[in-house]
Amino acid sequence: MFKKHEFKYIILNKPYGVLCQFTDKSGRRTLSNLGKFPKDVYPVGRLDYDSEGLVLLTNDKSLINFLLHPKYRHPRTYLVQVERIPDEKSIKRLKEGVLIEGKKTLPARVKLLKNPPELWEREIPIRYRKNVPTSWLELTIYEGRNRQVRKMTAAVGHPTLRLIRTKIGNIKLGNLKPGEWREISKIN
Repeated sequence: MFKKHEFKYIILNKPYGVLCQFTDKSGRRTLSNLGKFPKDVYPVGRLDYDSEGLVLLTNDKSLINFLLHPKYRHPRTYLVQVERIPDEKSIKRLKEGVLIEGKKTLPARVKLLKNPPELWEREIPIRYRKNVPTSWLELTIYEGRNRQVRKMTAAVGHPTLRLIRTKIGNIKLGNLKPGEWREISKIN
């Protein structure tokens, strides 16, 4: 499968309710529950326990630095289900950057989707409120602050209900189902 000392790249669709690490002292589900991965690969960045989608695992330390270092500002794209339907003012604020924890976020690309994306059912469904509509955004950020997307949507009055990362740079989740992963030969 893998040769010793070669770079390894794995893309994974992290399900909801899985920690983006290999062990947990509290016994919660981790990446180890999703398969037997090579011992020397690590997740590039984090995806919260309650978020889903693309995680890249690798042993390529220079790539990890490139993807995580703030100066490179590489894009991360998410599908975001939010409470209510954001108006133009809210979308504009997200695009221009919002103040979270005393610091303004970098400008983002934001698109209000006309129709919900075709997705898998989540293991634990989002909370449903009869009188509160939901909508979906495609949001691309260029920094990776802790729980940034959730804090951004909350700052404009539209709390995140479901968050799925679909791209890191030009690496795409594709059609992997939750918990599935595959090796890729290289990163462009």
